[in-house]
Amino acid sequence: MGLEDIPWSLAYIREPLTSDLSSSIFPTLGSREAPNISFAVTVTSFSLLLETEGSRYKRATDANYLNLSPNDRPNCQPGVQKPSTQVDTTQRLADLRRHFGSENIDAYIVPSEDAHQSEYPSDYDLRRQFISGLTGSAGMAMVLGSKAALFTDGRYFLQAEAQLDCNWILLKEGVEGMPTPNEWLIANLAASNGTIGADPLLVKRTDWLDMENTFKRHGITMKTVSQDLVDKIWISGRPLQPSSDVNALPLEFAGLSWQQKLDNVQASMTTKGADSLILTGLDETAWMFNLRGSDIAYNPFFLSYAIIEADSKHMTLFLRNHASKLNKEPTDSETTANLTSHLNTSPSGQCTVPTTQYCVKVLEYDTSRFLTEVDSVVQRSQTVWVSYIANYAVCSRIPKLKLLQDNTPAAMMKAQKNDKERQGMRNSHIRDAEALIRFVSRLEKEVKEGKQWTEVSAAQALKKSRESALYNRGLSFPSISGVGEHGAVIHYKPTNETDARITTSEMYLLDSGGLYLDGTTDVTRTFHFGTPTAYEKECYTRVLMGQIDLADLSFQKGVFGREIDAVARRPLWDVGLIYRHGTGHGIGMYLSVHEGPGRISLHHSRFIWDIPLDEHQTYSDEPGYYEDGKFGIRLENIVMIKKVDTKYKYQNSTMLGFETITLVPYEPNLINYDILSDRQINWINDYHKKTLDRIGPLVKNDATAYSWLVKRCAMINRSGTSASEKTVSSTILIVWVGILTFICS
Repeated sequence: MGLEDIPWSLAYIREPLTSDLSSSIFPTLGSREAPNISFAVTVTSFSLLLETEGSRYKRATDANYLNLSPNDRPNCQPGVQKPSTQVDTTQRLADLRRHFGSENIDAYIVPSEDAHQSEYPSDYDLRRQFISGLTGSAGMAMVLGSKAALFTDGRYFLQAEAQLDCNWILLKEGVEGMPTPNEWLIANLAASNGTIGADPLLVKRTDWLDMENTFKRHGITMKTVSQDLVDKIWISGRPLQPSSDVNALPLEFAGLSWQQKLDNVQASMTTKGADSLILTGLDETAWMFNLRGSDIAYNPFFLSYAIIEADSKHMTLFLRNHASKLNKEPTDSETTANLTSHLNTSPSGQCTVPTTQYCVKVLEYDTSRFLTEVDSVVQRSQTVWVSYIANYAVCSRIPKLKLLQDNTPAAMMKAQKNDKERQGMRNSHIRDAEALIRFVSRLEKEVKEGKQWTEVSAAQALKKSRESALYNRGLSFPSISGVGEHGAVIHYKPTNETDARITTSEMYLLDSGGLYLDGTTDVTRTFHFGTPTAYEKECYTRVLMGQIDLADLSFQKGVFGREIDAVARRPLWDVGLIYRHGTGHGIGMYLSVHEGPGRISLHHSRFIWDIPLDEHQTYSDEPGYYEDGKFGIRLENIVMIKKVDTKYKYQNSTMLGFETITLVPYEPNLINYDILSDRQINWINDYHKKTLDRIGPLVKNDATAYSWLVKRCAMINRSGTSASEKTVSSTILIVWVGILTFICS
């Protein structure tokens, strides 16, 4: 799934200088150790940064930024028929602006995230979607008294154009001539010394400080609001705040008990000198306590916070409707323990055992109650550790001298899978491949027979196929099922209004994945069930070449993902083609399909929380190519980092490489074998042999699926002819030679 720079945040537009110098200047200078080194910078370097920033913000006074208008957009031109997908936001914007006076603000920022900085918030928390109409996961809305702008990245350019009504200016990240949100706000507010409001619960501390200090230098003030303004106006039709069942994840899937994880986390806290740790990320609390829920669509999470102290075996978990959930019987068929017994707590959630014995104190998930507990733990701690994604409302309660902001040990440990998790990921990908192959083989057969298949019906049928697999617990994201030009919309989601028929005349892009008790999957394949053009074949083949080259790469331990991203792009760059997304995102073990803090992406500047690639981490490998209005191509496998042996060993260095755990064959109909190297052909042959060996026995009872798999996994040679086809051709030739010899004699 092509959403690899996770979590989305204002860090996409991080300014080069903030008051939090140790965490912002060093990333700009490219220091990998910035989070862990003491701050030191010369006056000369400091002046240089100021000069650089000053010249950058000269552009913010450019009249072009002031003159940007919704009329610049194609769908807002006079006489153009507006798409039916546009959302009318006129009344919503008017309602929001009515609160500007009482709040003494001139603009309001609405980010995509919730209080946990989730990539996918619950329906209750879709504030930016409500105010703007864009349903994509990434973006930020900025509302002024008479203007409104939506900033998003290349994955959502086409979708935003189709969904935003003509109240909105569309700011495209990374496109030449387009301002960043900060630049646009400065251009519009600096002359009047304006004030910008935002909800501190919805913005990371790092982003808040960046904006606050940048705006201050231009006479603009950042101001917190006591209650989110969208919350004030989103009354009718708003979904309820979720409160799903929460179940314990058995040890056979988790690999480590929460007690073992606590010991490991506390060891890291001791190393860092942290007295307490506050977890605000939903994936981190789910991992830490070996619990899973469904408060967030396509993510096995539940609304929660947690507090851990270094000198106590008691942890504190904040859980919505905790009283009713603690003693409820498990609702997952593979789980036997209720929460009370799993967490070693009392029926009321109180710990009645000494702090030297393991116990989880469970309190109600309530923002005020949680912040009160934060105040208490801050008072008795010298150092409080929070994540880089922690919101400003939480971090502002921690004195700066007590604050340690870094990737949490929970984030680092869950990214590096343990033995059970690694095997579970492999096993879940085998079952997922079986479900996908059974479906696609039938789809291709029936499309060629002229039977009716559409984007929506295909996505629904694949969902059913996955749901029948062992340990499946739903999809890991809405399936991206796109025919022809829809495939060019990187995160296209088919609807009844946009549903298109799958035919033999166009490419079909299918990006999908499942949640399993022992893993999370995400796989993309692009098909053509007819006769593709030579250009389509070349584009597909170059995407495949890039995926293979990255999967086959050996690299030194300590390398960051952005430093190898170009390997996957080179075959496309060689002929002048590009794609506007990163190449790899982390993926969780029965957690989020997009898992931080690591990534493989040079599409955006380095984030402060980026980490080097390391053994046992799992990532996607997904280059692509997209032509607006024509077609889209993406190929995605999940890869696991492992140590590799090399011919030479340099001064005790460790070399790493990838194990591809996705097992789904490629589309031979779209491969131009003439431009593949021998090494790439050998890689494909090895991959297809492994796929056939592992998936073949599972689908032998399905003649259509087995025949489809065998044909696609046949060995290939330089000309693109499979070994089996070559053997048949040779046999026919020998027979004809014999016949001709007999006749001539």
